[in-house]
Amino acid sequence: MSPAPRPDTDADPAIAVLARGLRLARGARDVVGELDLRIPQGQVVGLFGSNGAGKTTLLQALAGLLPVREGELRVFGGPPSQARRAIGYVAQTVPDGAYSRLRACDFVASAWQGERWGMSLSPSAGARRRAAVREALHAADAGHLELRGMDTLSGGERQRVCIAQALVNPVRMLLLDEPLANLDPRAQLGVLELVRGLRQRHGLTVLLSAHDINPLLGVMDSVLYLAGGRGRQGRVDEVIEPGALSALYGLPMQVARHDGYLFIHPARGFMAEQGGHCEHGDASAPHAQGHAHEHAHGDDHAPASHAARGSR
Repeated sequence: MSPAPRPDTDADPAIAVLARGLRLARGARDVVGELDLRIPQGQVVGLFGSNGAGKTTLLQALAGLLPVREGELRVFGGPPSQARRAIGYVAQTVPDGAYSRLRACDFVASAWQGERWGMSLSPSAGARRRAAVREALHAADAGHLELRGMDTLSGGERQRVCIAQALVNPVRMLLLDEPLANLDPRAQLGVLELVRGLRQRHGLTVLLSAHDINPLLGVMDSVLYLAGGRGRQGRVDEVIEPGALSALYGLPMQVARHDGYLFIHPARGFMAEQGGHCEHGDASAPHAQGHAHEHAHGDDHAPASHAARGSR
């Protein structure tokens, strides 16, 4: 006899994120509307969508940094503001000069007990802080970078130290905003292997946003795709398909296959992204002409086509 299913309630300990009719905004502009989510604890969820779709907005709401306009959002059974201590958040960018003359260990230490005002000068507090920093760097496979200057690290090394900073306090959820941006394939693989290990060893729930679904297929448990102010969550084959994407974008969409890749595009052709992100198609194609090969991250640009690595 199979066990009874778990109740889908706010108090269900197996649910990390629960949203019903969630609406999020930036100032007077609605960004995400009527979003329903149910993310079990210990899952890795890939968050996709073109610039302006609301990926950063959603992550910041989950981190308790952005208020909910309407609807319900619960993290570990309560409002995000009450769960903030259990969440590690790695933003897309850091303020100018944040890395200057700062060692990796000091960068990680700056977030220790960050919810408290000031810094304790007691020897015992200093010892606990140093132990927490060493443990976080080790968890992020960055212990060998402890004494290196942040401005001397490669992009992949710096991303590991940023993840260590998010882990320096005990957390149950990790939110990573574009952690693979500007990294070469080898560094991307290293970050994703780290994410897989954190989930396996510590049972963390991880949400990470990206523009290319390809590298994440072997890591994530489900996809959350945002478009046109709406969202769809499910398995890759449930979400990255014409019917679901057409409903999200509000226009006929197609998923084309070529050499093992999936290209998401309007039914009558490709549309170029206006946010500075590299397309994942043929660079000689008409829509790619003049396209700047740089990554200007943010949530204030227009939709675009996306590529997804899939089975042939």
